[in-house]
Amino acid sequence: MGYMERALSLARLALGKVSPNPAVGAVIVRDGAIIAEGYTQPPGSAHAEVVALRQAGDGARGATMYVTLEPCCHFGRTPPCTQAIIASGIAEVHMATLDPNPQVSGRGKVELEAAGIKTSLGEHEEEARQLNEAYIKFITTGLPFVTAKFAMSLDGKIATRTGDSRWISGQESREYVHRLRQAVDAIIVAVNTVLADDPQLTARDEQGRPLARQPLRVIVDSEARTPVTARLFGEPGTTMVATTSAAPRAKVREFQEVGAEVVELTSKEGLVNLEELLRELGRRGSISVMVEGGSTLFASLFEQGLVNKVIAFIAPMIIGGRRAKMAVAGEGVERIDHALRLNRVTVERLGDDVMMSGYVGG
Repeated sequence: MGYMERALSLARLALGKVSPNPAVGAVIVRDGAIIAEGYTQPPGSAHAEVVALRQAGDGARGATMYVTLEPCCHFGRTPPCTQAIIASGIAEVHMATLDPNPQVSGRGKVELEAAGIKTSLGEHEEEARQLNEAYIKFITTGLPFVTAKFAMSLDGKIATRTGDSRWISGQESREYVHRLRQAVDAIIVAVNTVLADDPQLTARDEQGRPLARQPLRVIVDSEARTPVTARLFGEPGTTMVATTSAAPRAKVREFQEVGAEVVELTSKEGLVNLEELLRELGRRGSISVMVEGGSTLFASLFEQGLVNKVIAFIAPMIIGGRRAKMAVAGEGVERIDHALRLNRVTVERLGDDVMMSGYVGG
């Protein structure tokens, strides 16, 4: 494994734990050997570069640093990493990609060079940008990165005509979903999904135990129809109900009594304004969200151009039925050439299932 590849593997350990900061990995190399390494700690704590520098101590003088993102050069909750690197005596810094944050965006690289540190840019850049795709969208737009995730049969059904959906995807796919949940800040579902499936929406380990850190659970519920007996209210972590002025005040109080947070948003054609919801999540530091259903919510998100990535688990089964539920509802396009086509598509086998993922737009 190369030094930058090692730095990327370290950065992945920070995913889902450091928002709204980027997940960064850093490795310090001297005489052909790694002498220190680090990854981003939770907000307010040390960045990857500082963790590695503290570990290296005096050994950093004359050494080379490999870091997955351009070091910051501004004061946030912590001092600039560029100043710590310069003070340490590091001789050379390899950066996978520049930081798109307008406060950095090349300035960190220039600052290092002005101090006589040799820099290089672009090693494993595509992997580094993909790793922080949520941060990149958030820091440039204020909106979180949105992934639409669903499991369906070979004939495109997400449930039978009676609403039964357990389990379309296999064990390996379901375990993969828990790994996805670990890496996101929020999970969004529509009220009808809660009514039909009563999901837990938790991130769990291989033994089925809830993890210490849970993503925010968000129910899109314009009229406050979610029963307060729903299982997700009793799970560890926080549940938010996104509703509108159409929600009965008594029901709002009931949500609050079971420990949920209620956020009243404007309505759009009688439904929660989804862009406003995403902007609110962004304000709270949730930079990555995964939408897990249902079909009407998916349709609205796609129609409004709010989805960035799709992950679909396709199971080798035929469900059939005119009234069986499909993954994406709405009117749909009239012509194939108007269909939304994914880019940068990857296909992976998980047990008997196939997982297909791709990006909307560039």
